[in-house]
Amino acid sequence: MGKVAIIGVGQSRFVRSYPGAIRELVFDGFKEAVTDAGMTSKDIGASVVCSAPEYDKQRSPAGVFAEYLGLNPQPTFYAESLCSSSSMGLRLAYSLVKSGLHDVIAVIGFQKMSEISSSESQERMGRGADIQWESPFGTMMPAYYAMHAQAHMDRYGTTLDDLALIRVKAATYGQINDRAVYRKPVTADMFTDPDQIMSNPVSSPLRVGDCCANADGSSCIIVASEEKARAFSKKPAWILGLGAASASVNLAGRDHFTGLKAAKQAADQAYQMAGVTPADIDVAEVHDCFTIAEMMAYENLGFAEPGQGPELIRNKETYKEGRIPVNVDGGLLSKGHPIGATGGSQIRTIVLQLRDEAGDIQVKDPRIGLIHNIGGVGLYGNVTILGRE
Repeated sequence: MGKVAIIGVGQSRFVRSYPGAIRELVFDGFKEAVTDAGMTSKDIGASVVCSAPEYDKQRSPAGVFAEYLGLNPQPTFYAESLCSSSSMGLRLAYSLVKSGLHDVIAVIGFQKMSEISSSESQERMGRGADIQWESPFGTMMPAYYAMHAQAHMDRYGTTLDDLALIRVKAATYGQINDRAVYRKPVTADMFTDPDQIMSNPVSSPLRVGDCCANADGSSCIIVASEEKARAFSKKPAWILGLGAASASVNLAGRDHFTGLKAAKQAADQAYQMAGVTPADIDVAEVHDCFTIAEMMAYENLGFAEPGQGPELIRNKETYKEGRIPVNVDGGLLSKGHPIGATGGSQIRTIVLQLRDEAGDIQVKDPRIGLIHNIGGVGLYGNVTILGRE
């Protein structure tokens, strides 16, 4: 079979509270993607809808969207792997196209997290852990990542100032991303000033500034066979490598907390499939739900040796002009995190980078880009590598 490409990308604005219905929210990302691909709904052979269902009031949203977007009677599928759902959706779409079953697929990610309260959201995030042995004892997402932050500090000497530098970078680019939730500047001294919200404790050692915000949003990726890609697109982004792995849902089953094993395994698979190494990556999007998550990603992806991640951010190597630009769209820390839409948003950023269409955040002449998308606390790891001709 021939190659598989991404020929259209779209994303709604990410906001704290979207005023319309979920079908309208999804339409925003879908319309941009099909317009970008030069297609209509009739050209799409199937759709894959991605979200975390515990946040959705609507049951079976795939059917609702297929009807609203004009995608009936084509088949529609529902994919879920927590925060990495739309990256998993891309993997499913790639397989369906590569097999020859379909030649064009829309991968639609969404989440309207404002449909439930913040306390309900945190409780449901906690249920992403084992509801028998861990979450009943009060552990929620910030606490899990706080354990990883403390472990990294204890083993490698990583500091709170290092984590703050990651948020400063995120805000540098979030300010110029018109799709982002948080578009205000952040400085390192905000993390030590008790009058600044960024310094407020969440779960030691993590502070408010170390955490991303919930959001409402949608994303859409149009995946096509080589024949369709060459017919419709002047700048296809080819899918070079895909990696996916899972880990024990119980953290008691993990052998270390200084990184995410599923991320490392997924990265190794993606590099092998693409025939590249970490040194070949020109730009990356990583899953920075917390500042420590980005720090661990530097190391899990091979951009730095274990324990050397802090050197990358201290030396600004992950800025747009650095050796390996990471999250130059503001990342989850600035864009926000509408769970099912996040992976699609990351993919969109890399596709635009490879086309040289990223505007003020454009990296100089990138040829290979990487997307690192994590579900839960390293429960699911997905790494995608894209390239241009």
